[in-house]
This record gives sequence, structure tokens and C-alpha cells, in this order.
Amino acid sequence: MHHRAPAPSRRTLLTVTAAAAAAAVTGVSTPAHAAQGRHDDRKLRRIIDRMSLEEKVGQLFVMRVYGHSATAPDQADVDANLAEIGVRTAAELVERYHVGGVIYFSWAHNTRDPQQIAALSNGIQQAALAQPTPIPALISTDQEHGIVCRVGEPATLVPGAMALGAGGSLADSRRAAQIAGEELAAVGIRQNYAPVADVNVNPANPVIGVRSFGSDPAAVARMVAAQVKGYQRAGVAATSKHFPGHGDTAVDSHYGLPTITHTRAQWSALDAPPFRSAIAAGIDSIMTAHIVVPALDPSEDPATLSRPILTGILREELGYDGVVVTDALGMEGVRTKYGDERVPVLALKAGVDQLLNPPKLDVAWNAVLKAVRDGELTEARLDESILRILRLKSKLGLFRNASVTRAGVERVVGTAAHLAQADRIAEATTTLLTNEGGFLPLSPTRHGSVLVVGADPASPSGTTGPPTTTLATALTELGFTATALSTGITPTAAKIDEAVAAAAGKDVVVVGTYNVTATSPQRTLVARLVATGVPVVAIAIRNPYDVARISGQRAALAAYSWTDVELRAAVRVLAGRAAPRGRLPVPVQSADDPAKVLYPVGHGLSYR
Repeated sequence: MHHRAPAPSRRTLLTVTAAAAAAAVTGVSTPAHAAQGRHDDRKLRRIIDRMSLEEKVGQLFVMRVYGHSATAPDQADVDANLAEIGVRTAAELVERYHVGGVIYFSWAHNTRDPQQIAALSNGIQQAALAQPTPIPALISTDQEHGIVCRVGEPATLVPGAMALGAGGSLADSRRAAQIAGEELAAVGIRQNYAPVADVNVNPANPVIGVRSFGSDPAAVARMVAAQVKGYQRAGVAATSKHFPGHGDTAVDSHYGLPTITHTRAQWSALDAPPFRSAIAAGIDSIMTAHIVVPALDPSEDPATLSRPILTGILREELGYDGVVVTDALGMEGVRTKYGDERVPVLALKAGVDQLLNPPKLDVAWNAVLKAVRDGELTEARLDESILRILRLKSKLGLFRNASVTRAGVERVVGTAAHLAQADRIAEATTTLLTNEGGFLPLSPTRHGSVLVVGADPASPSGTTGPPTTTLATALTELGFTATALSTGITPTAAKIDEAVAAAAGKDVVVVGTYNVTATSPQRTLVARLVATGVPVVAIAIRNPYDVARISGQRAALAAYSWTDVELRAAVRVLAGRAAPRGRLPVPVQSADDPAKVLYPVGHGLSYR
């Protein structure tokens, strides 16, 4: 049995590093502090020596929790916490399980507004520092931007990965990450699960797509490194994902277990470069993928549970010694082969450090505890991971100051300067794919009456309303008379008839398309609108591959996301207020003959 040594004083724990004394009020560490991290291992090991086994197990977990407050969430969130976790609040989660981290989600009501997020973060840190061995929490989220956002307006939303890939500017990519990181740090979120390092070489990929910077491994590698530097310059741990590479899948690992059939040579050429680049850039953490890669591990265990992949390749071959975090352990991809009580143990044996969001925390936590007591895992193995986690917390300055301030939020989040830079960066990403007869740009004098129709997918946090409404509003602000009609992702015959009727008398119809498939009724919508004789302009509001499945439109653009910043930029391009400068970061192949490339990487038209 493990005996707990006397706990260190709060003063000892809060002065783990001398360089951290220079940290800003928001807790953002200085470069000197980051460089010193490894020299503090003796102090960090002394903290580990004082931890109980239960505290050590807890330090490995990063868990969700419902509620806007650490101590006084709404009753519905209390009920959800009791049902799923067995605690009432975030503070109780930290107290009972000693978790080393908490992950925020908008659907868990953690991210209502910046000041609320900051208060929640401070409440979690207060609970963490009240533990027998006080260790600050590492608060994380998925703020990729583009289609995956947890913190919405009034925070600044920057373009997502594929949009940045279309823009092609490393400086813009780095600056976008730095803006995002500064605002996350100001509200107490110090680990971001971005940037995506997957190379999207499969147009049918249902889970990555525009979350990737593109299909060229070298270009993706450069963009990933730029974002790593941007985030970490802002004092936020970047996380490249999903190792060893999720870009060539046709199965969503949330719902199944994908298999990557790349040979070892193909993996090295296609999938590995962005991760090598991230490591060279000093990436703080890397997230695993729930995918099978037989060429890397013939056991066909998911990579998250594969020692040959995580220890043999990531640690030993690539030389990475930072924090390894699993993708969410509630995803089916990691649960397909083993039960929930085995998954966290096998992940640790494979080389993982942080266990992210298991479906049942009590099952996972007790399984790790039992594995140590039974001798399947050694306490020394836990200590290895805890040391990496504490090194990261120390590097981020959390031992010196884990709290944030209202003034810091006001000073940093959603500033006019940040918003203006986001708009500028977005303007360089919109890609003009086709422009028959130079139909664009639109002019209020020639195309004053505009109907906007199309898909209105569920809104990420970066949107203020349905895409059709956002597009119509932006056009109206530029002097057009624009009306919006949502026809949906799968428009019915009645809705298509309604759109055709609404097009009568209009000067132009703008159609927002969303992941058009061979059987999608969106194709019928576009065809029927084209048949009216009213000029049609299509904007792909997610994957740029849509243009291969529609025809007859006068022009087609790719916006890469339906967040406000990207849609407003697309409208400025439509109206000639901004030049189309984006270039495709992925090839668009023929829908009928995938071997035929309609628009290659680098394609993008300009106005003459």
C-alpha cells in the first residue's frame, strides 16, 4: 500500500519555478520559464513523491463536467453530473477523483461567455489547489476554429485549418493561432486540442475534411508548425492530432474503428511529416487516434492502445517526450475491441499520459487504481506520465499563478484589433473555383435583388445564425437587397419548389452547399434553380468538393466553413470588396472518375 508523505506547503507548490515569477497576470509563461522546465524535475518529483496513489491516478485524467460554475451549476447540469459522473459539480469532481484536467464543451454549458468561462476556470483551480497535494488543473478544449469551436462570440473566431491552407500564409496561420491562444489563456484554458496534423488525402473522409490544412504533407507540416508556435507563444499548450494520422479514412472514429491501409513507406511520406514538424517546433502535447494501422502494428489494436505506435514510433523513433493525450475515450473507435475498464489501462501501457473524457469515470479511474495494486501497472509508470504532465503545467506557469482576472478578459478577448485581423486573414482564404464569363463580382446596381438559399447545418459556436441568414445579412450591409430561405441539407421537394418560386424576379440566387453527395437532393435544388434562368452562384460552406457534383451555376466559391468570419469574407469577395486570393489546398476530383482531377491543388481564380 502506498503511504502518503506529508503534503508540501502551498508556498512550496506555488513557487515551483523561479522563472515563473515573471508570468503575466493571466498566467502566460515567459520564454525563459519555458526553457527552464527540465531543470525543475527534482522539485516536481518531490511533489510526485508526496502524492497518494489515488491522487496519482486522478492526475492522469482529463474529464468533462456539466455547468457554467464550479460550485453552483444549474439544476439540470447537477442532474447530468450525478447521472454520468456521480458528482454534483466541477469542484466535487476535482475533490473526489483528483483529476489533473478538465475539458470544456459548449454542450456541457461550460462556455456561455468569456467572463463566465474565466470564473469557472478560477473555481476549478481553487478546488484543485485545495486538494491534499495542491496541483493546478490543466483546463483544455477543442478550439480548432472553423467547424470545431467551443468558445464562440464575443471571442474572436479565426478561419479554420483548410481555409488557412487555402490562404497559404504561414504568418497568417501563426497569427490566427496566437490570437486564439491569447484569448483562451485569458479565460483560463491552457491546453488546446489543435492544430489538426492529419493530411486529408481522402475526399470521403467523414470526420477530418476541412479540419485539415490540406492534402500536401509538406504544406500541412509547415502550417502545423506555424500554429504550434502561435499557440505556444500565447502561453497555451498546442496539441497536434490525431497520431499517427487520420487523414485517409472513410469511417468516423466517433462511431466505428477505421483502418488505414497505408504501407510503412506511405505513412512515412504522407502522414508522418506534420507530426515530425510539430515535434521540431516544440509541440507540448500530441493526441492519439482511434484508428488501426496494420503496417505500424500488426496486432490491429487502435493506435491509442498500441505500444508499437505510441512508444515504438512516437517516443523512440520520432523522439517525442512531451505529453501524449488520448482522443476521447467515449468514442466507439477505442471501445470496439476492449471494454471500458481495459481501455485506460492499455492506453497507459501503450505510452499515453493523459486519459481524456472516459464515458464512465468511476470505471476508468478504478481500473487504473486496480491495475497498479495488482501489479499490472507500476507506480513508477504512473510517475513517468505525471512528471510529463507537471512539466507542462510548470512550463505554462500554472504553479505560479493559475488564476485569471476579469480585467485580463476585458483586455484580451474579442478586441477590435483581434476581430480586424481575423477578417483580414479570412479575406485571403475564400477560393473562387469557377466564374463563367466573368460573372462575378456582383454589383448592387446590376444584381441588387438576391435570394440566398441552401443548407443550414447545426451551428458551431462561431456562428450567430443560420448560414443563409448570415450571407443575406452581409449582402444587405453591402447595399444589396437580400432575402434568406433555408432549404436544409436534404431539401424536400416542397422546399425546392418554394425556392424556385422565390427565385422569380431575382437578379441572382446564391446557394450555400454542404457536403453534396451523389444522391443529395441539394443537386436537384441547384439544377432546378439553374433551370429558372436566374443566375446561380454556389458557395461550398464546408468541403470544397461540392463543385464536382453540381453544374450550371455561373460561379462557385469555397468558404471552407459556415462560421461568420468566413461567410462574411466570402460575401466581400462576391461583391468585389475583396479580391479572391484563396487557392485550393486539396484537389477536387471528378465525381464520376476519381482519377480525373477537375481542379488541382493551387487552383483559384482571380478577378480581372
